[in-house]
Amino acid sequence: MTPPAGLDQFEQVFTGFISAVVYLAFIASLVMLIMTGIKYLTSGGEPKAVQAAHQTATWALLGILFFAIAWLLLRLVESFTGIPVTVFDIKVLCVGPTSALDFCKSP
Repeated sequence: MTPPAGLDQFEQVFTGFISAVVYLAFIASLVMLIMTGIKYLTSGGEPKAVQAAHQTATWALLGILFFAIAWLLLRLVESFTGIPVTVFDIKVLCVGPTSALDFCKSP
């Protein structure tokens, strides 16, 4: 019988999930930019089609901008507080007054 998963495995799963979400968001933004180019090329100068392509480009670039701003804010918080907020480490909660949490107790 295998032992139950612990904090290390939970951290690995959570870190993998976040990495996958960021990767998929990057791919989605790239696909949106490619679709924008195709819309511009196939618009034939029609104002509605050009406007739709322009809106797609705007939202794709805003998505990339929001991801960059979120990352920069996390790095800013990290530099001011000294706490590595971009690294998921749940064992940090097991130090000090929060050490009485159920998941901090050894089996």
